[in-house]
Amino acid sequence: MNKMNTRKLQLEQLEQKIQAFKGVENSVSPPVGWIKTVRVSLGMTLQQLAGRLLVSKQNVSVMEAREAEGAITLKSLREVANALDMHLVYGFVAKDGSVDQLIDRKAKALATQIISRTSTTMRLEDQENNPHRLERAIQERMILIKNELPKSLWD
Repeated sequence: MNKMNTRKLQLEQLEQKIQAFKGVENSVSPPVGWIKTVRVSLGMTLQQLAGRLLVSKQNVSVMEAREAEGAITLKSLREVANALDMHLVYGFVAKDGSVDQLIDRKAKALATQIISRTSTTMRLEDQENNPHRLERAIQERMILIKNELPKSLWD
């Protein structure tokens, strides 16, 4: 399998994984964090959760505070989720709606930048292209960029 087909397959697989999280990107974590919210909602004491985690209730209190601050590790969250008989769900969702749309946006920006530089040079030489030709050139460059996915796309 050549490099381009491998990259395309990787992107398709990534898109499938990301789509599993579609719809949760706007969910908001409880202000006190999930650990405390779930524990209190279930009627579980600090001591009970501590017993399930084999730590002190002070440690659980520290975990809850760290989660509320955004300073807890994924490992700790996984352990707590397991102690609560739950799964930790962790992932990324593309702000553009899909990985392909993200790449389209970045490729168009890069293509526009490249074509604009060329257009400026041509204008200085009194050989400026019309807007239709410029847009077509941007679209063509965008296709090349999407096929190559150069590292410069992410600069």
